[in-house]
This record gives sequence, C-alpha cells and structure tokens, in this order.
Amino acid sequence: MADDDLNFEDSDGGGGSSSSSKGGKLGGILPTILKWAAIGVGAIILIVTVVVITMSILNSNAPSTTAVPISQEYTPKRDVYEWYQSLPDIRAKTIDPIPASVIVNVVLGYKVDDKVASNELTARKIEIQDYLRKYFSSKKVIELKPQNEDMLKLEIKNDINDILTSSSIKDVRFLKFDVVEQ
Repeated sequence: MADDDLNFEDSDGGGGSSSSSKGGKLGGILPTILKWAAIGVGAIILIVTVVVITMSILNSNAPSTTAVPISQEYTPKRDVYEWYQSLPDIRAKTIDPIPASVIVNVVLGYKVDDKVASNELTARKIEIQDYLRKYFSSKKVIELKPQNEDMLKLEIKNDINDILTSSSIKDVRFLKFDVVEQ
C-alpha cells in the first residue's frame, strides 16, 4: 500500500507540476508584456522631454516675432500726385441745433503733369469753394468725426469730379480740419 501511496503522490505531483507549468507560461507572458509597455511609455516620455527642452533652448535664442519680408511685387505702388493748394480755408456752420464752426483747408490731388486738370481746377476754383462751403454746412458734428474722414474725402472727390468736365482729381486731403463746438 505504501507503493500505491507513492504512485498516487507521484501522479498527483506530476499533475500538479504540469498545471503549474501551464500557469507559469501564462504568468511569464503577462510580466513580459507589462515590462515592454513600461519601456515604451518611458521612451515616449523621454523623447517628449528632450523635444520640449530642445525647442525651449532654440526659441530662447530666436526673436519672439518673425519679420516676413514683403516682395516688391506684392506691395502696392502709390501714385504720386500734384496738389492743387490754391483753395482758401473754408469756414462753415453745421446744421446741428447748436451749430458748430468748421474750418477746413482742402487740397486736391491730380496726376503729375496733368495740365488740363491744373487749368480746370484754377478755372473752377470759385465753384469748388462754393461746393465745399455748402457741403460742410449740410453736415452734423457727428458726421465730421475723425473716424468718418475717409468717407468725407471720398464724397468730396466724387462731387468735385462731377463739377469738373474735362479732367478728374484722384485724391483729397485735409491740411486743416477743425470742428469747434460751442
């Protein structure tokens, strides 16, 4: 009977060792997978850290803003004008309930060497002065604010071009533009 006990223990021990060896293979794969995953995560952290440090070193030496050179073909060419400056200061009162005084000196730009425009502006000087006086007399103070100046110049340019018959002006500028409220 002792022999049966030995055989029983041997077969049970063998069976136990065969089941533990199966568990050992499965138990050995999981730690290996976890080990490689930890190495991968560690490598990613190391790479990101090196990139961040390298970029901060590179950016600390570079200026904070980069100037982009503008090619000549993309910069608009501004025309050069001759300026008709013979108009005197225009004085007018606004149409507000309490009128404000407007004093403006307008100069008119036309193409360089355009003798027709120069002669016509001189010939129609009185008409242009009268138009400008009426124009500023028809405005309210709110319409004469600095933010509306470009719109005023455009309106004046278009209206003066309607007065002129054989030429046109290209630009309007204000040398003086005073609005005095009372």
